[in-house]
Amino acid sequence: MVKPSFSDGHFPHVLITNDDGIDSYFLRVFVEALRPWFRVSVAAPVNEQSWTGRAFNRLRDVRVEQRGGAEWAIDGTPSDCVNIALGHLLAGERPDVVVAGINIGSNITMPLSLSSGTLAGAIEGAAWGLAAIAFSIELHDEEYLHAQRNRGEISVETQQNLHAAAARAASLTQASLLDWETERICVHNINFPRIVTADTPVEKTFPLSVPLGSLFQEKTPGVFRFHWNKGGAAVPLPEKSDAACLRRGHISHSALEYGSLGALNALRQ
Repeated sequence: MVKPSFSDGHFPHVLITNDDGIDSYFLRVFVEALRPWFRVSVAAPVNEQSWTGRAFNRLRDVRVEQRGGAEWAIDGTPSDCVNIALGHLLAGERPDVVVAGINIGSNITMPLSLSSGTLAGAIEGAAWGLAAIAFSIELHDEEYLHAQRNRGEISVETQQNLHAAAARAASLTQASLLDWETERICVHNINFPRIVTADTPVEKTFPLSVPLGSLFQEKTPGVFRFHWNKGGAAVPLPEKSDAACLRRGHISHSALEYGSLGALNALRQ
């Protein structure tokens, strides 16, 4: 597989998804940051699909609505979105990279990485042998809740940080394509701190393993509802962990490897 080039006038093709929904402001900002450098296709859920992990809809129909050009709103999970896009909507014009995000809130630590719909969308791209990156940005608790309930609506200050993060994400996407190793199935999980500038350092990190404990509260006898539990991360945090990196105000870059592309192709034969 030939790596795309930025020096010959060729615009690489990027497929973007998320788990906050196709109308999320965070997604829109990221799309506009990518457009000067990429040919952009969008396949994202109609509604929020946070915490869906690698779920696919097996027992019901998944409806697809084209919104003009290469943009589709899909009534499914991020994994549904990427799989349908690669297998049907973009068949014959395979993208060079699949990116997911920018997610409302960070996706750090191993439990959150395994549960994230955002990362799952990128993982589905990697499973097709494509370069794959997930982007997320940390928010204060109050702003996170407000943004989640209002399709990404945020304060002016956070908008500035988001635009800076989107510009960095576009640049990191270019760099990842140039450095992409075609024989590895790998997802790059990149998390931005609350304040982002053009000079915010990027650190290579690993996802911290931390128990979350119960994620449900009993509303009435025998009835439980999801309730976020921050868990009990150790203090001090390991220096090279994603959590410690964000605490320092730097950009965390964890490479999550899932094996060899050659082994995957052999299984398909």
